[in-house]
Amino acid sequence: MDETSVALEQAIQDYLEWMAVNAYAQSTQRDYKRRLSQFLSFIKAGRYRWNEIFTRHTLRGFKKIRGSTATPAVTGLSRYLYGQGKITEPIQVRKSSPLLPDIYEDYLLYQKKCRQISAININRIRGVLCVFDGYCQRNGIQLRSLRIDHVDAFRDEFFKDFTGATCRLYRSYLRRFLSYLYHERRILTADLAPMVIGRREYGQAEPPKFLRPAEVQQLFASLNPSSASGIRTYAIVHLAYTMGLRPIEISQIRLDDIGFSQQLLRLTMRKGDNPLELPIPEHTLKAVAAYIIGARPTSQYRRLFLTLHPPYRPMHPNTVGVIISNAMKHAGLYASAYWMRHTYAQNLLEAGASIFDIKEMLGHDKIESTKRYLCVHTKLMRQVLFDETL
Repeated sequence: MDETSVALEQAIQDYLEWMAVNAYAQSTQRDYKRRLSQFLSFIKAGRYRWNEIFTRHTLRGFKKIRGSTATPAVTGLSRYLYGQGKITEPIQVRKSSPLLPDIYEDYLLYQKKCRQISAININRIRGVLCVFDGYCQRNGIQLRSLRIDHVDAFRDEFFKDFTGATCRLYRSYLRRFLSYLYHERRILTADLAPMVIGRREYGQAEPPKFLRPAEVQQLFASLNPSSASGIRTYAIVHLAYTMGLRPIEISQIRLDDIGFSQQLLRLTMRKGDNPLELPIPEHTLKAVAAYIIGARPTSQYRRLFLTLHPPYRPMHPNTVGVIISNAMKHAGLYASAYWMRHTYAQNLLEAGASIFDIKEMLGHDKIESTKRYLCVHTKLMRQVLFDETL
C-alpha cells in the first residue's frame, strides 16, 4: 500500500473515532464508515496524490460513481483534517444546489412552503431526487410513463448500500414525490406511492409457505386410497387443499354439514364464529362420498371423520394435522399441514380473487391476517391491493 493510501486510511480511522467521541448518531457513523471506505477504494484505484484528494474535481469523480449522497462523509472528513492542520483547506462545496427539472423544483418548493419542511430536509430530499432524476435520464424514462417496475429497479440499484433506517427514510421521500405527481400534478395515471415498499415490508413475520404445482401433483400421486386409512387420508387432503380448511375445521365437519345435491359445505365452527357455506369441488365431494360409503365406520357420532378402530370416535384436530403432514412426508415433502391452507390462498390470489373474498373464504376475522398471504408475491400483492396492472 502506498504512503498516500496509508495516510488516508489512518485519517479516516481518526475521523470515525472523533465522531464516536462527539456522540454522532450510530446510523450516521455507520453510513460515514461505509462511504469513506468506498472513498478510500476510489482514491487507491485512481492513484491520487495527497494534495489531489480533497478537491472538488476529485469529489465530482467520486459522486459520479456513488451519487450525491456520498458528499457529506467526504466533506466532513475534509473539514476535520483541515481543523487538524493536515490539509490546507477543506473541500468547498457550492452553496447553491444544482437545479433539477422544473417538476422537481416545483415539488421542493411545495414541500418547503406548504409542508413547512426544513432547509436541511429539503437538501436531503433534493439529493435523493437528483439521483432518481439521473437514473430516469440514463434509462430514457419519462415521468409520465413511469411504472412501478421502474421504481423497483431504481430502489434495487440505489438503496443496496444503505442501512435499513436510511432505506426507509429515502423510500418515504420517494413516496411523497410520487404522491405529488399523482394527486397534485396529475402526471401519473396511477398512484404509485403505496406500492413503494421494502423487501420485507408486508408483515414482519416470515411469509407463509406453500406448495408449488409440481409438488401438489407429487402429493396426490403418492396417495393410495386402497384401504380405509388411505381413503380417509385421500378425503382429508382434498378438503385441506381444495378448500383451505384448518385441521380443526376438518375434524368438526358433521354429516349434516354436507349438501351433496347443492355441492356445498357448511362450516358452523369457523374461527371467530363466522359460519360460512362454501362450494365443494366435484372431485373433493367424490373423495368425501367414497370415504362415507367405503371407509367410515357405523357410529352414533355425526362427525364426518372417525377413528379407524373401536370405539369409533370423532378424530382430534391434532390427528387430522398429523395425517396431512404424514401424507406430505410420504410424498417427499417435508412441510406442515398449514402449507395446504397457504397453497389454497395462493391459488385464490393467482386466480384473481380479491383480498376481501380471500378473507371470507379463509374465515379470517381481520384483513391483516389475510394480507400475510400477499407478501409471498409482490406483484400479486400490488394487483390485488392496488388494482395495478403491471
